Amino acid sequence: MTKLRFSPKQQRVLRWWQPGSDDARYDAILCEGAVRSGKTLCLGLSFFLFAMVSFSGRRFGVCGKTILSVRRNVMDELTPRLKGLGMELEERRSENRVHVRFLGHENDFFLFGGRDETSAAAIQGITFAGVLLDEVALMPRSFVEQACARCSVKGSRIFFNCNPEGPQHWFYLEWVQKAEARNCLRLHFTMEDNPALSKAVRERYERLYTGVFYDRFVKGEWAHAEGRVYDFWSEDMARPVPEGPFGHYYVSCDYGTANPTSFGLWAEKDGVYYRIGEYYYDSRREGAQKTDSEHLDALRRLLAGRQAERVIVDPSAASFLALLRKEGFCVEKARNDVLTGIRRTGDLLKQGKVVICDCCRDTLREMALYRWDEGRIGDQVRKENDHAMDDLRYFCMAVPEEQTGGFAAVQRR
Repeated sequence: MTKLRFSPKQQRVLRWWQPGSDDARYDAILCEGAVRSGKTLCLGLSFFLFAMVSFSGRRFGVCGKTILSVRRNVMDELTPRLKGLGMELEERRSENRVHVRFLGHENDFFLFGGRDETSAAAIQGITFAGVLLDEVALMPRSFVEQACARCSVKGSRIFFNCNPEGPQHWFYLEWVQKAEARNCLRLHFTMEDNPALSKAVRERYERLYTGVFYDRFVKGEWAHAEGRVYDFWSEDMARPVPEGPFGHYYVSCDYGTANPTSFGLWAEKDGVYYRIGEYYYDSRREGAQKTDSEHLDALRRLLAGRQAERVIVDPSAASFLALLRKEGFCVEKARNDVLTGIRRTGDLLKQGKVVICDCCRDTLREMALYRWDEGRIGDQVRKENDHAMDDLRYFCMAVPEEQTGGFAAVQRR
């Protein structure tokens, strides 16, 4: 196991709850700021050390957006480190519980997911001596407030960790800005606070993000989304369709009746995905709607005899999905997480792993017009000039995170 080095800010996180610490007067700690800044590891270590040194026979909560994300982002990272400190961990997955022994103390840690407003019910009725909320800005307010209310044991503490969202986010308004009033120690992290991150890796992240995502993930600011969504894009980034042969073909579909329908034809060559053709039908512009069968005929013309390994379809297009299955297409329901999809699309376009060819005129037109809705609270895009953008996003959410040689495994439906 790699020996850990901690920056001064990380060391402060590890010590803040200890008797005699200058920060021991606080009831909670909030670590917020840039991605890859070392917040999660040091806060998690601090939480478990606090729990195991300060209490025995108590219950604690470990919370994330989902239980899966808690296991992946928190427990999988912490477990070898905690064992290295001498802790014994016994996981009982069916109960979403981890029993920990250390220095003669024993405590139970329960894993919770705060996916939506219904999640608060799962945490009601339990009493905690402390709670860790990882990526708290991704959780609904009702769940966070319920988790905090469960910490009623004398000496209990709350541990928050998050990356920034928009400045109108409820957690920014109620906790980040009011940290002192809530007796919460707020620490702002940058990538420089993570000694495990090399200069080369920091520079790579600075190149990777743009616009609001650069402000949030690299600078660690609670920035407002405004202007063009893909503000780095210029039409000279479009390329001619390369000469074949291509390894694989795919189609992405955003389906509309009153709204436009957009299909993208994708071809893979040398690990790069090219949008080599498109179909875009605007029923308002054309003065007539098309049936599912007519759109299916257009899809076949777009493929022109080529075999699509997968057709990634707007998950709300139930009748069109059923028709494609009936006609023998391998269909995948698109992942429709808008903000994650936008960020992923921007990353792939900037890295040159996804390329829009210059024949795709409607996609290029929408790239220049696709904008954040500045009049809304929260990060939302304007519901206009977004149909090719949606099918582009559906495709990019299917490209694997770390490689471009194939598609992520999904469950077919």
